[in-house]
Amino acid sequence: MYNMSMVVKGELTKLERIRKVLDDQHGTLLTSDLAKYSIPRTYLSILERTGEIDRVSRGVYRAVTSIEDEMFNFQVRYKSSIYSHETALYLHDLTDRTPLSYSISVPVGYHSINLKETGYKILYVNRDLFDLGVILMKSPYGNEIRTTNLERTICDVLRSRNQIGVQFVNEALKKYVIHKGRNIDQLYNYAKQFRIQRIIRVYIEFLL
Repeated sequence: MYNMSMVVKGELTKLERIRKVLDDQHGTLLTSDLAKYSIPRTYLSILERTGEIDRVSRGVYRAVTSIEDEMFNFQVRYKSSIYSHETALYLHDLTDRTPLSYSISVPVGYHSINLKETGYKILYVNRDLFDLGVILMKSPYGNEIRTTNLERTICDVLRSRNQIGVQFVNEALKKYVIHKGRNIDQLYNYAKQFRIQRIIRVYIEFLL
């Protein structure tokens, strides 16, 4: 016999599971999250029809009561990207300036017409050094995003100091040398790999 109560119970369980994921991820839901729990995508349509979620971009949904996490959603769309340079300085509290647009690093050879249309600052890094010092941090809305760690960020801004501005770089370096999480040995190691060890030493030894 067809048991309607079992179906309803199952549907409620799946819907509540989705709602829990939305809550745990600060209002953001990915279609890949459904696969983890073997939940059919039809449940997305149910929540869209009831007005609980909106589609943000391909594979990304958000609760209508939440604020869109732009940084997180961007990396869902462009999985090879990492936040770097001025944006990484902001994430690590090495600057008081809120970025007007995000700075993104991608591997050399990475091509995307849509990426260029975002208006973000795109920087290209050799593939053999691209993953150096990449870590996970929380976005301002609490979701995990990929960015460069303190030492890689300092190397990046010094390598791009002519594009960023001396005053901006000096401010970041002054904050770095008094940062409780700094690792000078790691900084020199990264600088050696980027072949900027002399520049790094001049700046750091002057400030220490």
